[in-house]
Amino acid sequence: MYRYSNGQISLSDFNQPAGMNLKESNRWVKKAQTIPWLDIEKRYAKRFTNRKGNVAKPLRLALGACIIQAEYGFSDEETALQIQENPYFQYFCGNPGYDDSKQPFDPSLMVYFRKRLTPEVLGEINEMILKTATTSENNDDHNTPTGGGNSGTLIVDATCAPSDIRFPQDVSLLNEARENAEQIIDTLQEQSAEEKPRTYRNKAHKDSLKYMRSRKHNVKKTREAIRKQLQYLRRDLSIVDSMLQSGLKLSQKQQLRLETLRKIYEQQKYMYDNHTHSVPDRIVSVSQPFIRPIVRGKAGKPVEFGAKLDISVSNGWARLEYWSFDAYNEATKLVETIERYRAREGHYPERVLADKIYRNRENLSYCKLHGIRLSGPALGRPRRDEQRDRRQTHFDQNERIEVERQFSFAKRKCNLGKVKTKLAETVGFTLAMSIVVLNLRKIQHTLSRLFGRILHFLLPQQKLVFVQ
Repeated sequence: MYRYSNGQISLSDFNQPAGMNLKESNRWVKKAQTIPWLDIEKRYAKRFTNRKGNVAKPLRLALGACIIQAEYGFSDEETALQIQENPYFQYFCGNPGYDDSKQPFDPSLMVYFRKRLTPEVLGEINEMILKTATTSENNDDHNTPTGGGNSGTLIVDATCAPSDIRFPQDVSLLNEARENAEQIIDTLQEQSAEEKPRTYRNKAHKDSLKYMRSRKHNVKKTREAIRKQLQYLRRDLSIVDSMLQSGLKLSQKQQLRLETLRKIYEQQKYMYDNHTHSVPDRIVSVSQPFIRPIVRGKAGKPVEFGAKLDISVSNGWARLEYWSFDAYNEATKLVETIERYRAREGHYPERVLADKIYRNRENLSYCKLHGIRLSGPALGRPRRDEQRDRRQTHFDQNERIEVERQFSFAKRKCNLGKVKTKLAETVGFTLAMSIVVLNLRKIQHTLSRLFGRILHFLLPQQKLVFVQ
C-alpha cells in the first residue's frame, strides 16, 4: 500500500530548531531542487497495486537514502544513522523538519528499496532528471536536425563492474562447497532421530589447510587437493540425498544452495577429468552463483568477475543501455542503442564514436543505410584508391575519451568499481543507481560553475592598489 506525500518542500518550510540555520547554497539542497520528485513519485506509486497492508515508505525517502548510500558507499546501518544525524540529509529525503530522536527507517528496509527500484524504474528516473536538466538549458544547434537530417553525437562503450567476491580458486571453491554441504547435513540431522552420518569434515579441513599453507602450488599438488575435495563433496552430497529420501525437508533457500553445490561438483569434476580450466556457465562463487568470469584482456586484470554493462554518452549525459552477467559481444547491442537514441531525440545521430569491436559488417551496413558515420579504427588494410582522413579519426578518438572518463569517475566515486550487493536483482540496481548519481554530480557541477560565472559578472571588480 502506498500514499502520496505532501509534495516537495522548500527549505523555508523545513522546521529547524532554534539556532540551526540551513543554507540554500548547500549541495544537498541544490541537488534536491534538481530532482522532479512528484513525477517520479507517480511512476513509483504504480508498483503498489494492493490497497491493503502496511503503508510503504515515501518515494523521496527511499530514493534519497539510496542516492546518499551510492554517493558515500555507506552500509545500510550507517546510511540510516547518517540520515538521522544530518539535517541536510533529512531535508533531501523529504522530512518535514529536523528530528534526531529516532532513525527514519529500519536499516533492513534498504533491501526492499533496492528491489523496488529496479534498473528499468531507475532508467525512467534518470530520463526524468535529464529532461528537467536539459529543459532549463538552451539546446545548441549541433543537436537539432536541420532539414530532417541526422544530428548529434553518440558515444558507446562497455565495461565490467566487478563484484566483491574472493578470487576464485578451484580448491578454495570446493572447500567452501563442502562446508555448505556439511551445514545442510547438520540442518537435516536436527529433524532426524537416527545416528549422525560420518562426514570426515575434520580430515577434509586439514587437507584444505595443508594445501593453502604450502608455499608452492605446483600442478601435482593442486590436482591432488582437488581430487580429495571432490571426494569429500561427493560423499556429502550422497549423504544429503539419502537423508532427503527418508522424508526430511529443506527450506527453499537451502534447496537452491544444494542445486548450486551439485552444479559446482559437476563442473569441477568435468574440468578435473578433462584437464581443462574452462566450462560453460562456470560458477565462481557459492553465495552468488550468477556471477561469471568476464575476460577483459587488460594489463593487471585479464579476467574480472561481475556484471558487464554498456553505457552511452550523449551531450555529456550517461545512460545505462544494457547489462548482463554473461560475457556478451557489445557490438550486437549497437543497433538497439541507436534506435533508442532515435526514439528519444526524434532523429538519428550524425556520428557514433565507438571502439574497434563495434565496426563489424552488420553495424557498418546499418550505419551506412541511415546516414550515420561510425567513427573508429578502420578494419583491415586500406584499399589502393581509399583516402582515410587520419586527422578526423584522431579527433574522434579524442572525443571518445568522454565515455572512458565517465567509467573512471563512476568506478571511483559511484560504487561501480566494487559492487557489494549480493542478489542478482540488487546488482542491477547498483549499476543503474551509479549512472543516476553520475548525472546528478554533473548537474551539480554545471550549476556551481554557472553560479560562479554569474557572481563574477555581478560583483564589482576590485582593483589592486600597490602601496609603496
